[in-house]
Amino acid sequence: MITTIATVEELEERLSRPTAADERTMADLDGDMLILGAGGKMGPSLALLARRAADQAKVQKRIIAVSRFSDHILRQQLERQGVETISLDLLDSGALAKLPDVPNVIFMAARKFGTTGSAHLTWAMNTFLPGLVAERFRNSRIVAFSTGNVYPLQKVNEGGATESTPVNPQGEYAQSALGRERMFEYGSSRWGTPVAILRLNYAVEPRYGVLVDIARAVFERRPIDLRMGFVNVIWQGDANSTCLRCFTHCASPPFVVNVTGPEILSVRKIAEEFGKKFSLLPIFEYQESDTALLSNAAKSHQIFGCPSVQVSEMIEWIADWVGNRRTMLNKPTHFSSRDGKF
Repeated sequence: MITTIATVEELEERLSRPTAADERTMADLDGDMLILGAGGKMGPSLALLARRAADQAKVQKRIIAVSRFSDHILRQQLERQGVETISLDLLDSGALAKLPDVPNVIFMAARKFGTTGSAHLTWAMNTFLPGLVAERFRNSRIVAFSTGNVYPLQKVNEGGATESTPVNPQGEYAQSALGRERMFEYGSSRWGTPVAILRLNYAVEPRYGVLVDIARAVFERRPIDLRMGFVNVIWQGDANSTCLRCFTHCASPPFVVNVTGPEILSVRKIAEEFGKKFSLLPIFEYQESDTALLSNAAKSHQIFGCPSVQVSEMIEWIADWVGNRRTMLNKPTHFSSRDGKF
């Protein structure tokens, strides 16, 4: 049954609600957890998911979130709910040495938007820093977020890139993201570090994501570019759950897995669905290409099960959220970019 998510508090609870599998993972996982780059779009709900799953499994475990935490309110909220926080710029000299030795590390620190014009900073965050983290935490298990952008565009009728599809990143963001993977691969090869790499595209919740971008364009009567006419999405809570459960699959060489939903979605049809919700006709420009950035996550679904939240539910929640002009993160995904420039 689809229910409305009416407040930020309800949303954060829904995004961080543990499953039985999450609880089992935290019960079986030895040691504390460190989340690097926890102040972004996914980090807070992931940290809370880990905290709640450990508590419900009745295991003693520190969950430590590391970020610059320019948003002091966010830091206070996390601490009130039992997540320890460390305010740190990970690129500062000696910063990683200040962190505690923790056996389970999630790497979320990344930079995408603003790459054009400041590519050096993107490479520093996405490739240089992972090399440092791989060495600093060479005795830990590491789950590292990556992106489906490391794959080339795929024929829409061929089901999306699998983990065995040769990588061919377009643009400096995607190239630096592959560099991130290679640095963790190097660390795993040199020190035997167990690693899991999650190639994610695209996580969605009512304040952010591809579906939100489409919904807002329909609601605000802005044209929707159809040249990237097909997408994959996954509910952010399901992506968070997959991340936690990947700790049991960390390996050397790294375990690599695509993380997204099972459907290839038509941007046009999604816009038309939102149009029905808003009683508006979407405005389109250009035409669909026969290729798009698409991933096949059958491996993930076989191991972890299919996502718990359906696309129809996400559309319902997002239409209600956008239609009622609730709080937004105001961070467009630029999913329609076909040249890899962000």
